[in-house]
Amino acid sequence: MARTGRKPTIKDLAQAAGTSPATASLVLNGGWKDHRINPDTAERVLQLAQSLGYRPNQRARALRLNRSSLAGLIVPHHRNRFFAGLTEHFEAESHMRGLIPLVASTQRDARIEQKLADTMIAQEVEFLVLAGTEEPARINALCREAGIRCVNVDLPGGLGFSVVTDNHGGARDLTRRLMGGLAPETGALFLGGRRNEYATEARIDGFRAALAESGRDPDASAIHCCGYSPQAACDTMAAIFARGGEIPKALLVNSITAFEGFARFWQAHASDLPDLRVACFDWDPFAACLPIETIMLRHDVETLIARCFAWFDGAAPRDGEIEVIPARVVVDDTQPGATVALYRSQQT
Repeated sequence: MARTGRKPTIKDLAQAAGTSPATASLVLNGGWKDHRINPDTAERVLQLAQSLGYRPNQRARALRLNRSSLAGLIVPHHRNRFFAGLTEHFEAESHMRGLIPLVASTQRDARIEQKLADTMIAQEVEFLVLAGTEEPARINALCREAGIRCVNVDLPGGLGFSVVTDNHGGARDLTRRLMGGLAPETGALFLGGRRNEYATEARIDGFRAALAESGRDPDASAIHCCGYSPQAACDTMAAIFARGGEIPKALLVNSITAFEGFARFWQAHASDLPDLRVACFDWDPFAACLPIETIMLRHDVETLIARCFAWFDGAAPRDGEIEVIPARVVVDDTQPGATVALYRSQQT
């Protein structure tokens, strides 16, 4: 069929494929298997749609099917591999279902977060994922009123279904490995995160539980919840050092962005901290370039997103439920002959 100046229609496509417009539409919408359309016919329609440059009218399709074909994801930022990984897998899962992913970041600004959520709800996204939202209840309630499925990732909310990393178990496993082989009197420091935040509090509990297991006094550990910014973490470490406070030989950092701040501090004081061992509740392979023993936790972003879409595809509401996903602890001591080992943490 020769191309003309006008855009081809579904009737043009059906005529070229030797089938009906209804059949062509079912093939393009992915419903041909359910209606027992011949695979050869489906393949012919798809190939012709590509060669003819056929593009369905998405607005008309949305009105006809009473759906927008949009899926929304709100994240704090894209700077670390956790949120970047969530975004990548969210987009892939959306495309597999014929949905158009809308992804936006808030830079941890509550006003931007509210504006983005209101806009996505107004656009009638079919599915909204809130990742790292501190107070998701308001957005969960708005989505419920609008008939939009909403799931919380990383930080749970009582009004919606939530999928989170095993924060307690992950921090416990990290701390066990962090303290392994150290003298009983060796202290430990926890750096980063926010007090009264679900993830941070669970990680502090896991940190202290591992210290208690090893016979150490968990109440003697130093907890510095300075937020997530690199500068705040660097300034906190510098303040401890400046006032003559002892920097423990074991340090658990509560995010990769706070880890950046630690790295800045360590770069200026490496000679003062020759035996430092560090763990991070986050993962980036470039941290292995540091000439100190590094233990990191990798969130299972693939499973986190898969669980979100499994719930989206299902029928049960599951409001208020929290599904906990184990994480992987990555050990890399960067010493000659060292190997990288992967371990799966146990759910508590």
